Amino acid sequence: MVSDPLAQLAAWLVDAEQAEIYEPNAFVLGTIDSTGRPSARTVLLKGLDSGLLFATNYLSRKGDAIGGGSDVTAVFGWYSMYRQVIIEGRAERVSVTDSDEYFDSRPRGSQLAAWASEQSRPIQSRDALDQQYEDTTQRFANDDTVPRPEHWGGYRIVPTRMEFWKGRSNRMHDRIAFERDGDVWNVTRLQP
Repeated sequence: MVSDPLAQLAAWLVDAEQAEIYEPNAFVLGTIDSTGRPSARTVLLKGLDSGLLFATNYLSRKGDAIGGGSDVTAVFGWYSMYRQVIIEGRAERVSVTDSDEYFDSRPRGSQLAAWASEQSRPIQSRDALDQQYEDTTQRFANDDTVPRPEHWGGYRIVPTRMEFWKGRSNRMHDRIAFERDGDVWNVTRLQP
């Protein structure tokens, strides 16, 4: 275990990729909405720097819960490897430039979907959703690039606590918790 939990997370991500875990960058993001109701969903990690980067529709259920910044939790579960990472922190929007750069790197179909889907909103049928996508495809058919919609962009989870769990026999698991105190990470071993 290294002294920087973000470096440890990066190392475990590589291990999960090498173990051919399906979607090793998938994590469950937990939020609390303005009424105090919890919600969780799976999102994909798109980068790792001073925090964890992911992108979404700002008008979606998770976007509404996070708003401009909110406390969240994230869980990576690589259970076939007997590993889990739990992260607590604050989700904050990344810069417009960072959102634009990431959007530009996405496949065209995913860019079109960001325009076509009013994520988390009800729709009459699958046919209606497919029609929205087709209409969007036609809208941008003559454009070389698809611009990023204002309602779509990235978030960075700035962690305040990270816990690494490694399963062992007899339920005597390893649990190491990192808690941020300013710029310093305090490390504690926890009993299973």
